[in-house]
Amino acid sequence: MIVNKLKPEVIFDNDHFVAVNKPSGLLSIPDREGKEISLKTILKEKYGDIFTVHRLDKDTSGIIVFAKDEQTHKYLSGLFENRETKKYYTGLVHGIPSHTSGSIDAGIMEHPGKKGVMVTNKKGKPALTDYKVLETFGNYSLLQFRIHTGRTHQIRVHMKHIGHPIVCDVIYGTADPVLLSSIKKKFNLSKYEEEERPLFNRLALHAEKLEFTDEQKKEYTLEAPQPKDMRALLQQLRKWKK
Repeated sequence: MIVNKLKPEVIFDNDHFVAVNKPSGLLSIPDREGKEISLKTILKEKYGDIFTVHRLDKDTSGIIVFAKDEQTHKYLSGLFENRETKKYYTGLVHGIPSHTSGSIDAGIMEHPGKKGVMVTNKKGKPALTDYKVLETFGNYSLLQFRIHTGRTHQIRVHMKHIGHPIVCDVIYGTADPVLLSSIKKKFNLSKYEEEERPLFNRLALHAEKLEFTDEQKKEYTLEAPQPKDMRALLQQLRKWKK
């Protein structure tokens, strides 16, 4: 029996596939070392055979789909590869983009000297991200993204590329947490606390919606509610908005 503190929530489940709201901090699939628990391992214990269709970064929360049989796996994988799905994310970024919406069309490749780190480059694989500013909070903005390609770290790399990295992105931005003292003008630390506790200190990126049509031509729009910590952060940002 697997003991796991990060509880994934099943959003949709039928005979062919299962859609899950993955918590931040949980691997989508086992890594090479196999030391950490993964979402796929948890689902295998519940469903038996399960097949990887796509994946999310460990620190990204949100919707992810696994197939339950080989035929569905082949079909759904084809949809993702041929860009026949619609994938939407929400994320909190540093600063306020100069345009309220736009598209970032910049190829992505692995950094020649840093394994697992991606960079924008003309020689990279084509990558296209649409963005729309939903709300602004002085030092931060809430954006919706639609990715047309599925490159590694695509949204994170593209947001760094335009100078507005995702909040708490240790690779492409800064690991600095969001502190109440940074958004509230007259902030005083409680006399019971020696140092301020962060409002938020993990990657602020969430896969919120996925649209596709299955083999039987049935259309699906699957949505994953924002995690509690992200909702709480947005509540504070709205409260102390300058």
